[in-house]
Amino acid sequence: MCYCFLVHIWFSCYKFCFLYGGFFSIVLIFFLASRCVVVIQPKAQLQHKFAAKEYICNTKQTIYDAMRQFTIAITIVCAMVALVGCTERHKRTNSAGDTGNVGQSAATYRFRMVQPPPAATPENKAAYMAEHYWDNFDFADTLFIARADTAEMARALAIYAANFVAPTDHAPIRALMQRASTSKRMFDYFVMLAEKVLHDPNSPIRNEELYIPVLEAQIATPLYDDYERIAPRYDLQLAMQNRIGRRANDFAYTLGSGRSARLYALRADYVLLFINNPGCPMCKQIQAAIAASPLLGELQAKGSLKVLAIYPDSDIDAWREYAPTMPKEWINAYDKGCVIDNRRLYDLRAIPAMYLLDADKTVLVRDSTSVAEIEYAIAVRQK
Repeated sequence: MCYCFLVHIWFSCYKFCFLYGGFFSIVLIFFLASRCVVVIQPKAQLQHKFAAKEYICNTKQTIYDAMRQFTIAITIVCAMVALVGCTERHKRTNSAGDTGNVGQSAATYRFRMVQPPPAATPENKAAYMAEHYWDNFDFADTLFIARADTAEMARALAIYAANFVAPTDHAPIRALMQRASTSKRMFDYFVMLAEKVLHDPNSPIRNEELYIPVLEAQIATPLYDDYERIAPRYDLQLAMQNRIGRRANDFAYTLGSGRSARLYALRADYVLLFINNPGCPMCKQIQAAIAASPLLGELQAKGSLKVLAIYPDSDIDAWREYAPTMPKEWINAYDKGCVIDNRRLYDLRAIPAMYLLDADKTVLVRDSTSVAEIEYAIAVRQK
């Protein structure tokens, strides 16, 4: 009878044994045998029918108890095995996924620059690259975004903007944003790249002029709702101020004596507007570079260049304390009432900043931190 129960239990657990192997089968057999042997040995000593029935009932109960205990034990073991297995699988999946992403990024999604025709002249090569630079990029492939090397893509855009797009030519950037409009995800991705490369104050090739078509594209795209257009509208209003080739915004400045004057009233071939904060490290570096420039020093000595150092914030005490460190030949002033900031006449998101203006106060260099760029712009005009 006991063996019949064992066989019955064995076939009931067939699926379990098949799935989890012979090891658990052997454990099951020995576990049940060890529990039944206690009741099998006294079977020969049974004397009457009632004792036999009682024996059978005890045997059944023993086997059922054994099965229950065995089931609980196996459940715990299986749960632990499954947990470890799932963890290992998760790790392997992540590892494989990471490796796959790296491999796919390198083989499929790495940006591949087009090559200009070998026989083209340098001018024709530049024009060709301006138009065809992104031809190998699949703007419809939104899977690229999840696997993209954003640093590499930012470098690709930086190379494009610095080498193949004229500093004031909106057309190539406008065309790029149009091509990126295949989906909102792709459009947002290229907006992010453009912001890092063209708009970030720390970008070495920051160019607000080339960032204007990016902002215009955000305002015009049907992919954005009214709420998403608020920020680009604000940025566009600032970007449209003091553009290269246009007159700078006029403003009043106040000297330490309390006397006020206006930017447009300055008379010189060039005006170097130096927006600064007292004591900021980069301001000190630029101040020293301007003072050390032979070209700028010569122009100041001849009266052809005037440097207007303007403090746009409200801590006048800090400005007065720092004022004696400024070169005496400079016009050192502050913006009384913070009008420049309040009326958003100039972009003050990043300070310091330099603007080079000609005699008519037309902007020659915009929002720069490079004295070499100022010198180059003057040298080009003096040829």
